[in-house]
Amino acid sequence: MNTKPRFSGLEWLRFSLGVFVMIYHTAPNYPQFDRVPWLKDIASMGLYATSTFFVLSGFLLAHVYFNQGRMREPARSFWLKRFSNLYPIHIVALGASILALLLMHQLSIPPDGPGATPRFVIYDTHDISGQTNPELYRHYMSNKELGLNALLQLFMLQAWNPLYLTFNAPLWSLSALFFFYLVFPYAASKLLRIEHIKLAIAVLCLIYLLPPLYVIFHAFWGIPWTGLLQRFPPFRLPEFLCGILCYSLFRREQERGYRLSDLRGMMLWVFVLCCFIAGTWLYTQRPERIWYPLLHNGLLLPSQLALVYLCAWLPDPNSAWLQRNLPRLGASSLSIFALHVPLFYLWMTFEPLLRSMASDRHGNWQDWVSSAGGTVLSLTGYAAFIVLTVWICLHFQEQFVAKVRRVMLRHVL
Repeated sequence: MNTKPRFSGLEWLRFSLGVFVMIYHTAPNYPQFDRVPWLKDIASMGLYATSTFFVLSGFLLAHVYFNQGRMREPARSFWLKRFSNLYPIHIVALGASILALLLMHQLSIPPDGPGATPRFVIYDTHDISGQTNPELYRHYMSNKELGLNALLQLFMLQAWNPLYLTFNAPLWSLSALFFFYLVFPYAASKLLRIEHIKLAIAVLCLIYLLPPLYVIFHAFWGIPWTGLLQRFPPFRLPEFLCGILCYSLFRREQERGYRLSDLRGMMLWVFVLCCFIAGTWLYTQRPERIWYPLLHNGLLLPSQLALVYLCAWLPDPNSAWLQRNLPRLGASSLSIFALHVPLFYLWMTFEPLLRSMASDRHGNWQDWVSSAGGTVLSLTGYAAFIVLTVWICLHFQEQFVAKVRRVMLRHVL
């Protein structure tokens, strides 16, 4: 049984990253954010949250599964435990997304309902034509493509498709995590023995920058390079590996009795904040295409490592309620990553419809559908959606995923 202490600061971070990714994917549907440009720009930095989550995953797995450089259990046991936690979330989110899209199409509430289908995808590109002629990259999968991508999803291999994202876009991150889990027992046993940890982190950061530099040098802005940089698991692996090294550095400092000083902590927080602000400005305000691949794949990694490191040093909260519920919120982060898409499909369909019905109680179905098509989603409703999604994902994790995981492990361990 694992008796290692939990990091309250990392539970906060894990939960916050899940919520940030949810806002990143859903906020563009609210034109009200256009009135506050800086807030819209911050909400567009989902790339920062996902990369930080991969770093955090490496950190936490090294903390939980390794003692004195040795893994606490066989690799097979580790893989089965991680798979049994990941796959129930993945398969429910996948099925829910497909059903939600079919329901949207059946109800046909404009503007998104009539064209909603699991077949629709958008080719990933940063070529100029993607902005000037976006219709060129909109695609409806053939039966063969649909079957192939369904198989990739069922085996959690969708991140290996560099052309486009299917069914539920954020599920690629679970596919990448699955690959990281396969690598972890071998990589962590080597990385945790490294003496010159900071040098190893610097080398990995440089290695991580090689693919985007290659893309920039050859001006490969289109297909398939955009998708490869975004989600190809071997290209994203340095983030996870750096998280393992970050834990190794943190653990050694703890063993030597080191405590983070207020001055150093403040300097690191300023560094993280400045990197995030600069990255946001470069990503949203600068026209040069070089910034997306650099920011997405490596340039912000030092600040993400610093953020995880700082949160690991945060003290436990005094509140007994927070001490009890922070682990629950942190554990729900993957469910938030995966389920917010189908939940938002339903929300963006039914909120306008219900508001239309409430404003015209004596109307008919066609009147309500027509009126709903011109109804702008409300920010009050958006706040309710975020809270409701967190509540659903929290209970989904505890009442479904945890129970399915126990059943699966009972049969295979």
